[in-house]
Amino acid sequence: MRISYPPRRWTSPFVWRYSPPVPSSPPSEIADVQRAAAFRVALRGFVRESERTARKSGLTPQRYLLLLLVKGAEDGTERATISELAGRLHLAQSTVTELVDRSAQAGLVRRRTSAGDRRIVYVELTQEGDRRFAEAFRGLADERRLLRDATAGLDG
Repeated sequence: MRISYPPRRWTSPFVWRYSPPVPSSPPSEIADVQRAAAFRVALRGFVRESERTARKSGLTPQRYLLLLLVKGAEDGTERATISELAGRLHLAQSTVTELVDRSAQAGLVRRRTSAGDRRIVYVELTQEGDRRFAEAFRGLADERRLLRDATAGLDG
């Protein structure tokens, strides 16, 4: 029995030539390494497809990721501070500030001062940012499902 990841549409013919699908139960610990490698190929394919889909929606991959993390804020508010975004993106605050500035200039996000504490500024999606994000997010539904399947394959 063969595992269905990585899906052929994520990879070039060269990858399939040198990295065929992994049998679901090869003996010994090499099986763990093979499953991890197959997952890594699937993950890279997911990232590449996310980049393509973002561009089709008029977003750079970095802006798509920014919109994803704002819309998908951990507290469910669909807004985030620069500090929260920097932590989740594993980037310096100055780098995230530049990304937010460029995204705001493109009309994708806006800054809003907290009503309760004027020192806190939230980043929120604009209507245009929400529209483009939704288009890209919908376009990645199949890839998210395939990545979930690949994740499930890690435990053997």
